[in-house]
Amino acid sequence: VIVGADAVRSVERPLFEMVSASQTTIPATDGVLTMQLTEAGLDGDIFTRELTPLAAQHIEQCLTDAFQPLGIMSGGAEWNDLFFVVHPGLRGIMDHIDGALRLDPGKLVASRAVLREYGNMLGATLIFVLDEQRRRMEEDGETGEWGVMMGFGPGFTVETMVLHAVAIDLHNEN
Repeated sequence: VIVGADAVRSVERPLFEMVSASQTTIPATDGVLTMQLTEAGLDGDIFTRELTPLAAQHIEQCLTDAFQPLGIMSGGAEWNDLFFVVHPGLRGIMDHIDGALRLDPGKLVASRAVLREYGNMLGATLIFVLDEQRRRMEEDGETGEWGVMMGFGPGFTVETMVLHAVAIDLHNEN
């Protein structure tokens, strides 16, 4: 994802296209994840026992709502056909998402690696996961065409962005 204008083509190249974005607020979850900006910085509470199953219960519907209008997941496509860039806030959330979506082993490896190496850096964590996913796709020669980036926020909200990997011909760039 490159956000900006007038890219220098000889140096910059798009990696992922942001196709669509949506936000889902899960009802009756006001106190499950809270954040306040104070004089001392950001302060908040995460009620893990409530949050973890909520994420798992609603994740598939969030994905369906994001992909269905685009017609991308029709014709027998499965969640395992996508690449995943998921905010790794808590290991338990990723474990529950893995199980709820019946993901193949390794689908959340970029998220898990960033959590292990850097911890939860709030919103910036997603950019680290996106870069880790890009690096792994290049290393492994993966060409996952469609993917999803997901973040979680206070309220409890689920942010879902459909990504399209931009095909790049490294031999014929001008």
